[in-house]
Amino acid sequence: MLGGATLSGGASAASITVATYNVENYGTADRRVDNVYRQDYPKPETAKTALRAVIRALDADVLALQEMGPAGYLSELQRDLQAEGLNYPYKTLAEAGDTERHLAVLSRIPFRRVQVHDNLDFRYFGEPARVKRGLLEVVVAVDGAELTLFMVHLRSRFTDRPDDPNAATFRAGEAKAIRDFVLGRFPDPVFARFIIMGDFNDTRNSKALRLLTRRGSTIIAVPARAVDRNGEAWTYCYSKEDAYSRVDYILASPAVMSAAAAEGAHIYDGPGVGDASDHRPVVITVKFPGRSSDNAATGPSGKNG
Repeated sequence: MLGGATLSGGASAASITVATYNVENYGTADRRVDNVYRQDYPKPETAKTALRAVIRALDADVLALQEMGPAGYLSELQRDLQAEGLNYPYKTLAEAGDTERHLAVLSRIPFRRVQVHDNLDFRYFGEPARVKRGLLEVVVAVDGAELTLFMVHLRSRFTDRPDDPNAATFRAGEAKAIRDFVLGRFPDPVFARFIIMGDFNDTRNSKALRLLTRRGSTIIAVPARAVDRNGEAWTYCYSKEDAYSRVDYILASPAVMSAAAAEGAHIYDGPGVGDASDHRPVVITVKFPGRSSDNAATGPSGKNG
């Protein structure tokens, strides 16, 4: 999917499809299986089979994952997908404060750089706190130019603090720490090439999302407008309350969003999605004008496999 299109005047173009997907506890967890509550139980094989079917249908060049188990589970998924015809030779997994639910990436494009930022701090009711699952940064080359992908999974809404119902203040603190880091890397986001994507555990009008999309009059990133084939925008189903909400996003810098392909972004709602996870994946295709005739990316580096 990398390269291949031709523009007028002989200039080349390159496209990349990226997706973000919370794979719902791809590891051991306390879960209900066949109406029986089981502790430290692996993700059922039926759910894994459905998950792989969804991932194959996405056919993304770069796939950002949330709630991936420790490294062995990522290798398992990589191996099983390859056996079914989808080869992701490059992978990386972020080690951070949450030792059970990790950020991870599978890619068919080599990584130029990989960095795990597990030390992003902020103040929470006057006390020191840290972005729980860290920030995973992966840089790839698209038609000779770098595209930086930031993967996030903000804290869940479960909390025992009555002064922070639904942990909204904590997520806002995480979002501000991530925003400040991104702006430190890209002080002028209008002309930068980056994407922030993942499970934000918050809605579009939340403080966390506002912090990551704008600072004062500066537009940092633009949420991709994504819906499914029925025009619905939810990405998460809380089955206990039969509630549906949008918590998974792809936020693109203005330069990247302006290069989004005509079909833009979408939320996948095909076969197996309801059995694979309590989330639905979000996908975007970006098509950049050609910059050079040298499209080669350097080999993998950092914490990738």
